[in-house]
Amino acid sequence: MSTEEPQDEGEDEDLRYFVRIGQTDLDGTANVERALIGLDGVGRRTARVIAREVGVDRHETFGRLDDDTIDEIVETVEQYADEAPDWLTNRRKDYYTGETGHIIGNDVELVRQQDINRMQKIGSYKGIRHRRGQKVRGQRTKSTGRSEGTVGVNIEEIREEAEEEELE
Repeated sequence: MSTEEPQDEGEDEDLRYFVRIGQTDLDGTANVERALIGLDGVGRRTARVIAREVGVDRHETFGRLDDDTIDEIVETVEQYADEAPDWLTNRRKDYYTGETGHIIGNDVELVRQQDINRMQKIGSYKGIRHRRGQKVRGQRTKSTGRSEGTVGVNIEEIREEAEEEELE
């Protein structure tokens, strides 16, 4: 038997299992980088930049951070578009304003749906493909993306029909 006492007993009291940023609950048991990835509009590279900007070790557990550090992370996430270069943002040259910004949270899905509806209304090629439910980005459609059964030639049916004709 070991004479050492377990060290993790007191540490679980400090751990917050959920940390709320905006309208999203982030995993407090994950490290900072992985927890920030759970926020829509924040990927691995963006999470790494945010952690470096705040001065937090990206491998540190997110739920163990103090409130001041979490507030600083929230501010950095909200002000990310102002500090990041244009090529690192997710909304370049907005259609209506022409400005570059970075969208996070629920706004990502809302803006995406608005863009698709705008393309459908003006009748652009991408809008027509969206309306028909076909692939939009130039993928092949001859043999993939079929939603209703087999479209190709069914050799077995042709053989059965040929055998029936021979018997008659």
